[in-house]
Amino acid sequence: MTDRPVATALSTFRASGSPWLDLPFFSNGGAEAVADTIDRRIAAGANVLPSADLIFRALAETPPPAVKAVILGQDPYPTPGDANGLAFSYVGGGRLPASLRVILAEAGSQRAAGGDLTPWARQGVLLLNSALTVEAGKAGAHLRSGWSALTDEAVAAVSARREPTVFLLWGVQARARAALIDTTRHGIIESGHPSPLNRARDFPGSDPFGRANAWLEAHGRDPITWRLG
Repeated sequence: MTDRPVATALSTFRASGSPWLDLPFFSNGGAEAVADTIDRRIAAGANVLPSADLIFRALAETPPPAVKAVILGQDPYPTPGDANGLAFSYVGGGRLPASLRVILAEAGSQRAAGGDLTPWARQGVLLLNSALTVEAGKAGAHLRSGWSALTDEAVAAVSARREPTVFLLWGVQARARAALIDTTRHGIIESGHPSPLNRARDFPGSDPFGRANAWLEAHGRDPITWRLG
């Protein structure tokens, strides 16, 4: 473990040559500022999740030319070992998080398939959180650490591309980014948040995955295999 693990992860991501590095976040000092902020928390004793090598995984798995769909989350799971750098994706050893159970049920996934959403990412689903890090036991701890600029820029960059892309916006925070999307070229499918705490219960039965595939096929793109297992 280095003294500045987030800065080291940023350097490694820069060395990858990812097309996402064209975002202003990576050229205007924003990335370094966030890395410094999070590394100071680590130096102060905070247990920051996920591990540094997974922080930029959503961008690494799904580069801009591959993006067919976008799903936005809030921040990683705050329990060590649960998150793997992809929004909503779960690799822990316990029971699946409640929101993810609702998501997978809507996708028709088998319970035994687990909650790792890497197959989605590798089919072109950008699974991006508003904050790429969190502190153990403190959900939302880094939502105001500067990561949101990266999320906004990534959404705007996908919107600027000509390739038709569908954005699945779940809940108030994700829906707020609809203003960044050019709907003359791209599709937006809105649903309530999958959390069981959502009193409106307007995610189950909204069929976001079927509607997303119908939109993709209508615009000449291959559908996504959402079902796991």
